[in-house]
Amino acid sequence: MQAYTSLLSPLPVLSSSAFFTEMSSLLREEMQRVLFRPEKQKMVEFIEIEEEKSGRHFLCVSVSKNKQVLISVVQCEKVRHIKNKKSHRIGLEDQYVRTEMWALEELRILDGRDPDIDDPCFLMHFDKVRPVKAINCAAKYCLARCLVALSDSHQHTELHLRNFDWTYIKPTSIYSNRGDCMVLMRICFYAFNLLK
Repeated sequence: MQAYTSLLSPLPVLSSSAFFTEMSSLLREEMQRVLFRPEKQKMVEFIEIEEEKSGRHFLCVSVSKNKQVLISVVQCEKVRHIKNKKSHRIGLEDQYVRTEMWALEELRILDGRDPDIDDPCFLMHFDKVRPVKAINCAAKYCLARCLVALSDSHQHTELHLRNFDWTYIKPTSIYSNRGDCMVLMRICFYAFNLLK
């Protein structure tokens, strides 16, 4: 009886954050393989954004072979594939299409709109202003950190930020980790101090 109970014990369940991290990695690999690698580019960062058109949309940051940093909007559409002799698959597949693209040096200002509220919307000032709505505020700050770092390393000029909380963009020397864990830790520290 003991052997059967161990076989029937529940399988470990992935936490929701582990699931989304795994899905994010798969999405990154797929977009890199299908969209960026053929153009000899390396995707550095991407966030999901909300657009009026149907389908999923992403704001991607990539670096070309000649070290030019590119920002592009990518639309993911489900495409129906018909079975043929080469492919034994029938069904829907993802198709990634770049709908807009700019060079980082064209970005004059990255405007977070209001640093005092949890607002996922921001403005990218090129020749025209391009409004963007990220899926959450953490994604907006993740993109801003990436663009600031790439601007410093590839352009040797500082990216002009407006209406962002700078402590979440470039941590002080005490904190060396620039990832989302840093943002989460500071938010928890702030909330803990409010409870005192």
